[in-house]
Amino acid sequence: MIPPSWFLALSFLLFVLGVIAFFVKRDLLTQFLSVEIMLNAANLAFLALAQGPAKAEAQVTVAAAEAAVGMAIILLVFRRRRSIKTEDLKTLKG
Repeated sequence: MIPPSWFLALSFLLFVLGVIAFFVKRDLLTQFLSVEIMLNAANLAFLALAQGPAKAEAQVTVAAAEAAVGMAIILLVFRRRRSIKTEDLKTLKG
């Protein structure tokens, strides 16, 4: 069996990569995917520390729900502004 410390190390690595990608990339979709990587890393850490498979189902449900909400927000911004570049979205006034 793989020890939980390995999963925690993997989740830390994924989180750091997500933070780096968020600050390096300049379009909204890539930044959203970076945030997804960071949230999945946090979920992996929670799963490594969880006791039993029943808690894993709740983590998967939360991850799917937040991904759907994030994509909906990006689609609405794209429809309104016709761009997903972060530089074009400096002022989000209505």
